[in-house]
Amino acid sequence: MIKHKHTNKLISETSPYLLQHAHNPVNWYAWNDETLELAQKENKLILISIGYAACHWCHVMEHESFEDVSVAAIMNKNFINIKVDREERPDVDQVYMNAVQLMTGSGGWPLNCIALPDGRPVWGGTYFTKENWISALKQIAKLYLENPEKMEEYATQLTAGIKQSDYIILNTLKKEYSINELNTSIEKWKDYIDMDLGGSTGAPKFPMPSNYQFLLKYAVQNNDEKIMDYVNTTLTNMAYGGLYDQIGGGFARYSVDAKWHIPHFEKMLYDNGQLISLYANAYLVTHNPLYKQVVFETTAFLERELMDKTGAFYSSLDADSKTEKGELEEGAFYVWKKEELKTILKGDFDLFSDYYNIKDSFKWENETYHLNRIETDDTILKKFNISQEELDKKVTSWKTTLLKTRAKKDRPRLDDKILTSWNALTLKGYIDAFRVFDNKHYLERALKIANFIDKVQYKSDGSLYRNYKNGKSSINAYLIDYATTIDAFISLYGVTLDEQWLNTAKKLTDYCFDHFYDDSSKMFFFTSDKDKQLITRKIETEDNVIPSSNSIMANNLFMLGHYFVNPTYLKNADQMLHNVKETVSKYAGGGSKWLDLYANYVSDFYEIAIVGKEAHQKLREINQKYIPNKIIVGSVTESKLPLLKYKYSENTTTIYVCIDGTCQLPVNDTKKALEQIKILIK
Repeated sequence: MIKHKHTNKLISETSPYLLQHAHNPVNWYAWNDETLELAQKENKLILISIGYAACHWCHVMEHESFEDVSVAAIMNKNFINIKVDREERPDVDQVYMNAVQLMTGSGGWPLNCIALPDGRPVWGGTYFTKENWISALKQIAKLYLENPEKMEEYATQLTAGIKQSDYIILNTLKKEYSINELNTSIEKWKDYIDMDLGGSTGAPKFPMPSNYQFLLKYAVQNNDEKIMDYVNTTLTNMAYGGLYDQIGGGFARYSVDAKWHIPHFEKMLYDNGQLISLYANAYLVTHNPLYKQVVFETTAFLERELMDKTGAFYSSLDADSKTEKGELEEGAFYVWKKEELKTILKGDFDLFSDYYNIKDSFKWENETYHLNRIETDDTILKKFNISQEELDKKVTSWKTTLLKTRAKKDRPRLDDKILTSWNALTLKGYIDAFRVFDNKHYLERALKIANFIDKVQYKSDGSLYRNYKNGKSSINAYLIDYATTIDAFISLYGVTLDEQWLNTAKKLTDYCFDHFYDDSSKMFFFTSDKDKQLITRKIETEDNVIPSSNSIMANNLFMLGHYFVNPTYLKNADQMLHNVKETVSKYAGGGSKWLDLYANYVSDFYEIAIVGKEAHQKLREINQKYIPNKIIVGSVTESKLPLLKYKYSENTTTIYVCIDGTCQLPVNDTKKALEQIKILIK
């Protein structure tokens, strides 16, 4: 057993990130009522340090400062030190990230914020060198001792700014949506996107699945070739670059350069779950085999590296892993030495090095290389005079061999907590993969995740847990957990026609109205009214790598409003969009999920009802077409769902194409139904 010189209160936590700090000399506490009461009792400033297990710079700051006894002495003397896992407690992270952004103009992780004993922030930043950290702590401690009134005054002003920063006012102006306004939003957005390399302009480059999902929909619906080219450029370069694990599948969190070549090596479940959906939908539009390959390899990565025995998925893999010398180093698990590759691949090395750019210009660090693709298969085929079949066999063989070799290395550290919202995003990824590729394995996996959420994370009072670790569910779920789960369950109904998923989605939605709803703005708070209140109760509207909880909820209400012919849901979705319309139109990149909903108001939205014994077969046929502006409702027997009433016939399977409840003539042939939906049959 390893003997540790220091052990703090975090030793009793389950979060891998908090446990990483359990043997720091800093007297860390977890965020809870007892810790906050202690700060007030001792009248001490609170030092709140927020990060997550896969965060590289969090580890750097820990090593430089939090493992240093002299730094710890300053922290312990002057502060109540609280470590927060942002993935467990996004509510805490939101408040103090907002504070740091107001103070400094930027944010990131590690996030370090100092607050008064009552939790109101007074100072903060992200990563600090040891020297800068010590200097700042000493100055703040001195100011609090000598001039606490000044800090009190600043805290009051800053807290007011935090409360105001995302305050939503009910928009009572006339609701108007137009294709011209949507087009104008896209034109403004083009100033911030990289048409040549994909993604946003400059570096770093983050994969933004929600953005590309919407732009794919927009390009198809408006026959916009430039936007379609942009989406394909982005998806191709992401899949070719070092951002994508060329050997094992799956995407890293972001690329540090503008060409997608050099990744920040941590792998997050939420990225990969959403990217499975994106590449599946893009394949449905383009039939590009690269996109299919990405889906199959990324799901294989998830099942190999992140899958729990419950069928749900863990949160992330660290950027850092141990080198041969036993030192933690970013990307060590994924990079290769040239001589090592020559030994493994033998006569194939020249072809391999051209295919994956084992060249000086692609050198990583310490004479190692990270695999990237630039050339298309056609270029390689001509250069080496081989057939596509031969190349495919070689690439498969290389991946199999190198994956086995890599498995012998020290693996990146695993964050093995299971989060409801991230699993819901992954559930939707598997549903989309099944819908597009009709591979039963994907449906089996999807049902495993769905049943985990339904049976393990769903409480008897109708609420959800956010977290699951070591066989125990914990932490009251946030709006994002409800929103993503509702969305995924709606999608699961759309491929199974099993009404339990649709009914559960409705129950969860009604729970959100009871416990998250803000009647004054018609939006939803991020936290439940059952949660202990922080210094402010946030309403999240800006879409990021994960869309905002309110934009997902607005889309959910729109969908469920159609499924259940519920005017309250539909009216609320409309109002929510109306509230943010002006902001989103100015900065479309931060509102892509809102624009997804907007597009449904400026084009036909189809309700496709399939009833009869062959409903599942007809459903699969319809699902082979990309129709983003639809819901599908169906049954092989009589159903009480409003859109299916009086439509069932025992003798035939019928398809009804409707808009707002008004249906065209029923048809029995899928091709004729698709013609009614204005889909071009290829």
